[in-house]
Amino acid sequence: MKTAVPCYYHLDVEVSPERVGQVRRILAAHLRLWDLETLVEPVCRGAVLLLKAIDEHATDKNTSIELWWNGQHLITAVGENDSDLRPDLDLRACLERIAVMSDGWGCCATETGSKVIWFSQRARSGERVPLVPTAPEPSLREVLQVPRELPVAALAAVAAEGGC
Repeated sequence: MKTAVPCYYHLDVEVSPERVGQVRRILAAHLRLWDLETLVEPVCRGAVLLLKAIDEHATDKNTSIELWWNGQHLITAVGENDSDLRPDLDLRACLERIAVMSDGWGCCATETGSKVIWFSQRARSGERVPLVPTAPEPSLREVLQVPRELPVAALAAVAAEGGC
């Protein structure tokens, strides 16, 4: 099996209702480019939930979105800059839905007072990298002699000539 190549993508966007659809299409295109077609729907759904909640509740609409693929997990992180936005109150319903549809999620504060909300989706490396069928090996049409059928003296002569 091939090993997966780590991938990273970063997007800064000012959230508005019309931009949410654009961001969804951009994220979907990157996931398809990385051969992660199976993750397009859950990742885009989670990102759209977060972007709509930020658009509804935040006063600062500047947001950063990051995707990390390590070969087993795709981590999607959405960072917002509104220090007044409270994930436990304002984003509670959104975070509950993300918790149900993701393999893991979390929220952390930065030094500047902004917050980063992330969630992860598992995918096998085989889903990321398509397997290439191998060409069949050529078959032998004639039977070779088994070395034990040769006399010991004949084997010694072949070895002395450098045949083995």
